[in-house]
Amino acid sequence: MAASDRKIGDMPPVIRQLDDGAINRIAAGEVVERPASAVKELVENAIDAGATRISVDVVAGGKALIRVTDDGCGMLPRDLPLALARHATSKIDGDDLLDIRTFGFRGEALASLAAVGRLTLTSRVSGHDAAMVRVAGGRMEPIRPAALRAGTVVELRDLFYATPARLKFLRTDRAEGQAITDVVKRLAMAEPGVSFTLRDASDGGNDRVVFRVDAEQGELFDALRARLSRIMGTEFVANALPIDAEREGLRLVGYAALPTYSRGAAVAQYLFVNGRPVRDKMLGGALRAAYMDFLSRDRHPAAALFIDCDPTLVDVNVHPAKTEVRFRDPGVARGLIVSALRHALAEAGHRASSTVADATLGVMRPEPLGEPARVYQMERAPRSLPPELPADPGFAETAPVYARVVEEAEPAPEETSHPLGAARGQVHENYIIAQTETGMVIVDQHAAHERLVYEKLKRQMAETGVAAQALLIPEIVEVGADECDRLLSVAEDMTRLGLTIEPFGGGAVAVRETPAILGEVDARAMILDILDELADQNESTGVLARIEAILSRVACHGSIRSGRRMRAEEMNALLREMEATPHSGQCNHGRPTYVELKLSDIERLFGRT
Repeated sequence: MAASDRKIGDMPPVIRQLDDGAINRIAAGEVVERPASAVKELVENAIDAGATRISVDVVAGGKALIRVTDDGCGMLPRDLPLALARHATSKIDGDDLLDIRTFGFRGEALASLAAVGRLTLTSRVSGHDAAMVRVAGGRMEPIRPAALRAGTVVELRDLFYATPARLKFLRTDRAEGQAITDVVKRLAMAEPGVSFTLRDASDGGNDRVVFRVDAEQGELFDALRARLSRIMGTEFVANALPIDAEREGLRLVGYAALPTYSRGAAVAQYLFVNGRPVRDKMLGGALRAAYMDFLSRDRHPAAALFIDCDPTLVDVNVHPAKTEVRFRDPGVARGLIVSALRHALAEAGHRASSTVADATLGVMRPEPLGEPARVYQMERAPRSLPPELPADPGFAETAPVYARVVEEAEPAPEETSHPLGAARGQVHENYIIAQTETGMVIVDQHAAHERLVYEKLKRQMAETGVAAQALLIPEIVEVGADECDRLLSVAEDMTRLGLTIEPFGGGAVAVRETPAILGEVDARAMILDILDELADQNESTGVLARIEAILSRVACHGSIRSGRRMRAEEMNALLREMEATPHSGQCNHGRPTYVELKLSDIERLFGRT
C-alpha cells in the first residue's frame, strides 16, 4: 500500500475528545439499525415500566413517525432530561452487570434516538402532573407541562434526519413495516399478559390496525398457548407439542411442532432467553439438531421456545442490540433443547400433523367416470399365522390387475378402536385403507415400513454401538494445535460412533478407525467437516448424520416396496407396529406416512351435512 493511502501520517496524530453529538450518533448506529430497532427499544422500555397496554403507531414504515404509548409507571418531570442522557437508567445501579432482570439496562436507547431524529417524551406518574420534553438532533428544549392520563408516550419523527446517509440503507416502507410487525409479535409472545396494538397511521393507512392481541388470562401454558395461537396461528398450536424440561438451573418451556408441520424456511422459529427475544446461532443450531433425524435439509421446524434461568447464568451484554446471549455453560442449554424436543417427539408416537388431512380434503375433486381403480381383495390368512409383521415380508410380486370389490364382514369393534383402525383394503399397490371408529386412515405402506425399519436399526445401533473398521495405515491429518485440542475434546464421543482419533503431535491427529457402515471414507475430509461444525456450534453431528443417512437408505431398501400385495393380517400388523413405534407418523424425510380423515369431513365433502 502506498504511503499516501495511509490513514495516519508520519507525525503522531492528534487525539481529540468527541463531542456528545458525535458520540450519540455513533451509539445510534449500533443500537438503532432501522425503524424496527427503535420500536424494539421503546416497547421494551414500556414492558420494563410495567405496562399492561402498549400501542405502537407508525408512518411510512417508521421513517416518518414512531409513536409508542404505554400505561406503565411513568416518569417524574425532573427525570425527563436525565432519561435522555447517555448511560442514564433506572434499571441497574452498575454494581452487578450479570444480574440483569430487565430488557433494557444500557441507558443508550433514548439518547441514541434523540441524536438521529426528532423525539418528544411525554410522561406522567400517578398523583403527579404530566410533563414533556423535546429533543431534535441532540438539542433539548425546556420541560413543559402536558396533558396525559397516565404512563408514557414517546414520539419519534423523521428518523435519521440528522444522519441522512443512513436513510439510503433503509428498505421500502412496506419492508420496514413488516420488520416492525415482526418485532412487536416477538415481544408479544414473550409477554402474554400484556395487550399490544400496532397501527399504520400513514395518510393512506387511516390508522389501520396491523396487529392486535389482548392480554391473555390463565396459567403459564394456557396463556402462552392462547397467545401463540393468535400470533402463529391455530394450526401451529393444534400441531405443536408442549415442552417443559429442566436441567442444571435452566428451564425450557414452549411449543414445538410435529415434523410433518414443517416450513420451507426458518421463519417460524422463535427463541427467548429470560423473556428476551434472541436470534442466537447456538440455540438455533440446537433446534435444528433436535429435528435432524426427522426432516430433510430443505425443511425447517416451527417452534416457540423459552429458556428461563438465573440471570447470572447468561450474559446478555454481548451486543448493543441485545439479540445475542452467551450462556455460562452453552452445552447445558444446547443439550436441554435437543433432549427435551426429542423426548417430546418420541412421546408423540405415530401422531402426524392435522394439516395433512386438511390438504388432502382440499385437493379432493370429483373425477369423471373411467377405468376402475385397482382394488385388491383382502385374502384372510390362516389364524395360525403370527400377528407380528415379519422382518422380511417376502410379499409375492404380482402384475397389476383390476379386481372386483369384495364384500367383507364388518371388522370387530375392538379392531376399529385402535388409533389407526382396522385394515379394509389395499389400493394402487401401495396404500392401505383402514377403518377407525370416527373415520378412515390411508397409509403409505412403503413410507411407513421404511420408518419402522429405520427406528429398529437405530435401536440396534444404540444397544450394540457402531461397528468400527481399523485402517491398515492410520491416516495423519494436520489441523493445527488449537484444532487438534478441539478434536480431542470430542474424541470419546466420536469413538462411540466408530471414529477413533488420537493425538499424533505437532498439531496433527491420527485417524485409526472409521465407521464400518460408511465403507471407504475420506478421513481427512471427515475430520475437516467435524472441525467446521465444532467451530460453528461447538458440537459435531456430522458423523452421526452420515451414519443415520446410511441407515435410512438401508431401511428404504429393506422395506415393503410399492407394488406388493398384502394380506389383511400383514396390513393390520403394520398398523399396530406403527402405533407402538415413535416417529412413525412421518417417513425419514419428514413426509407423512398416513392421512386420517374424519367421517364428518368425508360427509361434508359429499354434501351430506
